[in-house]
Amino acid sequence: MAAAEGKMSVLYQQPRNLAQIIAWWRAPSGYRDVLAIAGPLVLSTASMTIQQFIDRMFLAWYSPDALAASLPASLLSFTVLCFFLGTVSYTNTFVAQYHGAGQPHNVARSVWQAVFFALFAAIAVLGFVPLAEPIFRAAGHAPEVQRQEVIYFRILVAGGGLAILSSALSAFFTGLGKTRTVMWANLAATLVNVVLDYALIFGHFGLPRWGIKGAAIATVAASASGMLILLALFLNREHRRTYGTLKSFGFDSDIFRRLMRYGAPSGVQFTLDLVAFTLFVLFVGRIGVLELGATNLAFQVNTLAFLPMIGFSIATSTLVGQRLGENRPVLAVRSTWAALHLTSAYMGLMAILYVLVPEVFLAPFQAGADPSGFREMRETAVIILRFVALYSLFDAMNLILASALKGAGDTLFVMLLSTSLGLTLMVIPTWLVCRPGSANLYLAWAFLTLYVIVLAFSFLARFRHGAWREMRVIGTAETPEPTPQQAAAGG
Repeated sequence: MAAAEGKMSVLYQQPRNLAQIIAWWRAPSGYRDVLAIAGPLVLSTASMTIQQFIDRMFLAWYSPDALAASLPASLLSFTVLCFFLGTVSYTNTFVAQYHGAGQPHNVARSVWQAVFFALFAAIAVLGFVPLAEPIFRAAGHAPEVQRQEVIYFRILVAGGGLAILSSALSAFFTGLGKTRTVMWANLAATLVNVVLDYALIFGHFGLPRWGIKGAAIATVAASASGMLILLALFLNREHRRTYGTLKSFGFDSDIFRRLMRYGAPSGVQFTLDLVAFTLFVLFVGRIGVLELGATNLAFQVNTLAFLPMIGFSIATSTLVGQRLGENRPVLAVRSTWAALHLTSAYMGLMAILYVLVPEVFLAPFQAGADPSGFREMRETAVIILRFVALYSLFDAMNLILASALKGAGDTLFVMLLSTSLGLTLMVIPTWLVCRPGSANLYLAWAFLTLYVIVLAFSFLARFRHGAWREMRVIGTAETPEPTPQQAAAGG
């Protein structure tokens, strides 16, 4: 018992002074290794943030109704896609563990199983296109907002298969740690999106003035461009030679079954999380256009902090998967703590800025909007950003610790926990407080904040319990686990 407790103390000890922080920078799976993988992914996800930010900014300039319609429609369309996105994205863990275990051809086989699933998904999501009108009619938003929600939703869903294919191919590069490739592909897609957004929303360069329809078409075109770049690189000569990316083409029932076993709960969790937040937005929309628009603004501002952190979460899953594939769980623990320290520092800075200078983040939306219609919405958004500042501090824990657990294969627990807490602490209370005649916007945001905080401490307890360190999605590793002393020396 004493030996086990001693080992646990080594696993979970934190740097407490400058010398230890410097040591963690240099150590395997420390700060430097996390940043090497996460850095390009942060830029990659930041490019996605730029896409969404510019999209919403242009729509705010176009009309308040277009801005109000964009968040519910985009959330709902992403909710339709996210089971498939979450499932194929989990291929990152298979790639990382197979790479760590020295099985390069299984790396490529895993990616092909994700591609096959993505092709099926591209067809399946088309079934949601005819459901757009009844869904948004039931939401009860203003008639013009409903009309634009339907247009935006239909186009995004119809082109959603391209985003799913892109996610499957991205997993190959992120799982190997080749995150610069994903970064350049996403930056190229962002450029396509921004140019087409400007052209198709406002009718520049001789193109039609399509408003929210143009924004949706620009998003789909950006997904197509990124997917084609990743596919070409996946099949290039280097990857054909090293990983057999072409020779490995074909259905592998064993890997596909395990991808569904571990990836499907990740996809379900991803979906139900989005359902919960979509319901939150829809319930808030029942209060009024002003409250919905202010909530939209707050969420869009928060993407400046949240989406770049997804890069760190992917890096955490990658490093945890690779180290567990090598059967070095001590380094998997260290990489998780290192990622959590870095993301917490960034989120803390953003939280301070949200409270002290919220106008800096809201100014781009105000620049081209109608001053009289935007003023009250901005004042409400400033108050909401104080809730965002509080829960951002705990969202870093959620992202990193959940990614570490999923990087090992503990996807079922993550799904059950986030779903149950989201329903009981956020969705049901928000529905109750947003009823007509008794609506309270700030109380609804208080429940959302409570959900994020409780979820963070629940993930922390699971992570410290340590059962995830024995999990493998590719089977039992053959190499012995290093001692804590070996791990400290490089494992």
